[in-house]
Amino acid sequence: MTEDFEAMLTGGHPNSLGRTMEVVETVFGSPERFDELYLCYRSQDEVVRLRVSNAMRRVEAERHDLLVPYIDRFIEEIGVLDQPSAQWTLAKLFEALRPDMTPAQEAGALAIMRRNLAEHDDWIVLNNTMEALSNWSKNDADLRAWLVPHLERLANDSRKSVSGRARKLIAKI
Repeated sequence: MTEDFEAMLTGGHPNSLGRTMEVVETVFGSPERFDELYLCYRSQDEVVRLRVSNAMRRVEAERHDLLVPYIDRFIEEIGVLDQPSAQWTLAKLFEALRPDMTPAQEAGALAIMRRNLAEHDDWIVLNNTMEALSNWSKNDADLRAWLVPHLERLANDSRKSVSGRARKLIAKI
């Protein structure tokens, strides 16, 4: 009998990976179970959703192809999750998946990242989103023009990691 991914991702210390690596290895061995992993984003348990985000980044690194058919779902379903781990993971995934995106998907991903940079206060969301948007703005003058004032605002953030990253990116773009 196959063990349910949500059950595998439940429990243990909230800051631990729990059985995330076991789930990732299971997906690598049985790629048809990727949808089951994705559906764990619907869990009522915030720790499960955190571990799903961790698993998604690991799966993307080795089996990028499994995530490509889910781009629309990441934008439409995960983009609305009010959980920092999901939002900063999206910045990473959108950056990795961008070459596979349609123009409409790029616009959707961009809208989520712009919203997160403008409205979110979580330092990891801000750092990952700044980085992704900075990379996306290299060939997009309009995005760069939108991004610079946000980076300038964040360059004065009281958190050193946020202000330092913002200053570094201002100098880079």
